[in-house]
Parts: sequence; structure tokens; C-alpha cells
Amino acid sequence: MPDFLLFAVLGGIGVAAIAGPLGAFVVWRRMAYFGDTLAHSALMGVALGFLFSINLNLAVAVCCILLAILLVAMQRQTIVATDTLLGIMAHSTLSIGLVAVSFLDNIRIDLMEYLFGDLLAISPQDLYWVYGGGLLVLVLLWRLWDSLLAITINEELAQVEGVPVTRVRLALMVMIAIVIAVAMKLVGILLITSLLIIPAAAARRLSNTPEQMAIFASLLGMLAVVGGIWLSWTFDTPAGPSVVVVALMEFLLLYSLPLRRRSI
Repeated sequence: MPDFLLFAVLGGIGVAAIAGPLGAFVVWRRMAYFGDTLAHSALMGVALGFLFSINLNLAVAVCCILLAILLVAMQRQTIVATDTLLGIMAHSTLSIGLVAVSFLDNIRIDLMEYLFGDLLAISPQDLYWVYGGGLLVLVLLWRLWDSLLAITINEELAQVEGVPVTRVRLALMVMIAIVIAVAMKLVGILLITSLLIIPAAAARRLSNTPEQMAIFASLLGMLAVVGGIWLSWTFDTPAGPSVVVVALMEFLLLYSLPLRRRSI
């Protein structure tokens, strides 16, 4: 196997492993629009990274985390509905990023690489970010799993039981921001949320418990990555969108089968 294919497989599997459990919470809590808003802000992080000559993964992570903190804080306001606020911020941050990139005259940027990913161009340095960020997210998930489930089932009841709801919600948003930062180069800014949602939605068809759904979501995401890379290598299709297409095929296949499961 050529090195670039090996790096692509390792990077994709690493991202799928952490996107699965987080995607389950995104599906349970109906946070797809939150994920889109954070993903769109990643381009602004790219522009800031080039502007201040800092590592792009770090710049994107910082930008997404700051926006996550802002979103959690602004959820308390009652002037604008949450979905309206998310729509404003999602498209505004993407547009600010595009405008900022246009002012970088001395730097050539391939926007298609950042918008739709370049899975086959992953380097060993990118793998360090994927597995380093992934390990951090998995540790946080392990520590906060019960609290995250509690606020997902009923936030008011969780607060009565002593769960710090705001801090746990913020931690979830920060973890999603970290996944977006490390996954940006794999599937691109416009497709990151699909890697969170589609495998988790497909895994729901197979699962009887939250833990099963998290594990199946990771496994289906890994399968989508391997299948997408094979599709890209065999038919010369774009790698990031190919991964999403394979994930969609998994979803359609599972929901077309007459499976029986208890609802989660």
C-alpha cells in the first residue's frame, strides 16, 4: 500500500472513532445545526492561521472552541430564536472566512481542499493531530459519559440531581469543535457534519443501548472511510465526498432491512 493511502486510512479511521460517539449525542440532542455552525467557522480559523503564521489545526481548533463558548453563552438570550441565531452565525462565519482568505494576496490557498477535504493528502503531522485530539476527546467522553446522558434525557432533572448542565453542555460543544478541527482536512468544512450524523443515524437502527449506538457509529464510520478511499482510488472520485456517499449507502441499506430493535 502506498504511504499516502496508509496515512489516509489511518487518519480516517482515527476521526471516525471519535466522531461516532459524538455523532450519537448530536443525533440524540438534535444538534446538527450546531455542528454546521461550528464547521463553517473553521474557514475563518484557516484564514487566521495563515494571517498570523500559526498551525492551521491549532487555529481552527481555537476558532471553533471560541465560537462554541459563544454559542453556549448566547443560548440564554431570548431576543433571537436559537435556530435563527445559528443560521446567522453559520453563514456569517463562513462568509467572513471567505472574505478574509481573499485578502491574503501573498498566499495561495486551495479553497476546494478546505471546503471538501483532501483525504489522500494527509501527512504524518496530520495523524499526530488526529490521534492526539482523538485521545483527548475520548478521555473527556469517558469522564463525562453519564453526565452527558443525563442532560440528554432531561436537563432539568439532571440539574436537580446535581449535574453541572452548562459546563457539561459546553464540554460537548468543545469536543465537537476539536473533532471538526482534526477532521477538516479529511472531509472538508462543508461535509464534516455528515461524518458526525450519518453513521450515528445508521447505527441507531442496530442499537438497543446508548453504548451500542456509540460503538456501532464508530464502526460504520470506519467502514465508510475505508469504502470511500477504495472508491476514490478505483474510480478517481474525490475522497471526502466518496466517504460521505458510502456512509449514505450504509444508512439506506440498514433502514431498508426489516430489523427489530428496542428504541433508545
